[in-house]
Amino acid sequence: MIQSAQVASKFTLFTHHAKTFPNLVTALRNSMLRTGVFKDEKTAEEQVVQVLNFDIHLIKDFRGRRYIERITECIPVEEKNEYTFDHRNEKTLEGKFDKFFDNATIYFTKETNRELYKYRNVLEFVDDSYVLTNPISDENIKGMRENMSDRDVVEFDKFLERVWGIRPPKMPRYDENGNEIIEADETETQEQVSDQQVRRVPKMNSTTATSQQTRKRVLPDAGQRRQAPANGAVRRPQKNDGASKPE
Repeated sequence: MIQSAQVASKFTLFTHHAKTFPNLVTALRNSMLRTGVFKDEKTAEEQVVQVLNFDIHLIKDFRGRRYIERITECIPVEEKNEYTFDHRNEKTLEGKFDKFFDNATIYFTKETNRELYKYRNVLEFVDDSYVLTNPISDENIKGMRENMSDRDVVEFDKFLERVWGIRPPKMPRYDENGNEIIEADETETQEQVSDQQVRRVPKMNSTTATSQQTRKRVLPDAGQRRQAPANGAVRRPQKNDGASKPE
C-alpha cells in the first residue's frame, strides 16, 4: 500500500482502525518493519508520513450513530542543515566552545529525538456541529487545486479566503492549442481606465474659463450709431475725387 501510494497513482484510499493519528503512524511503521524491507524505525516512519496526507477519522457512539469525528492533516518535517560556522568568528576560546556545543546539541537532537512529522486537525465535530480549526498547508492546497476543474478552483479559492483568509495564486489557463491564457489583473485594468479618464478631462485655466462665459453683445454708443434717412432711402457713400478728404 505504501509503495503504490508513492509512485504510479494519483491518490490512494485505505482504511485503518487506529484511534489516534500517532497510533496510525506507529501501526503502519511496525507493519513495514515486520515485512523485513526496512530495518530502521526512523526510515520506515519517514516513508509512512510521506503518503499520509489526510486522516478522516470516524467514530461510533453508544447510540449507534457513526459520524466523522475529525479530519487530520499530516505535515512531514523536512530535514534542514541547521549547522553553523560561527565559531570561526569568535575570538576567545570560550566563544568557540559555545558555538561548538550549539552544533553538537543540534546533532544529538536529530539523532535521538528527530521530529519526522507534525499533525493538526483541520475539522472537528464539536457540540453536534463541525468546526474548522486549522488551515490546510500550502503544499496540500497546491496539490488539491491542481486536480480540480476551473470552476472548482474558483469556488475553493473563495472558501479559503472566506474561512482562513488565504489567497492562493491564480492557476494558469490554456486554450485549445495549449497556449497559456494571460489575463490582465482586474485591479490594474480599472486603474488604467480611471487614469485615462482623468487625462481626457481638459484642464481649466483663467483664459479658458473667461472664454466659456456667456458673451454679451456690445452695442456702440448713441453718438456712434448711424441714423437712417427719414424717408427710408438708402444713403450711398460719396465718391472721393481726391480733393475732399474722407470723413
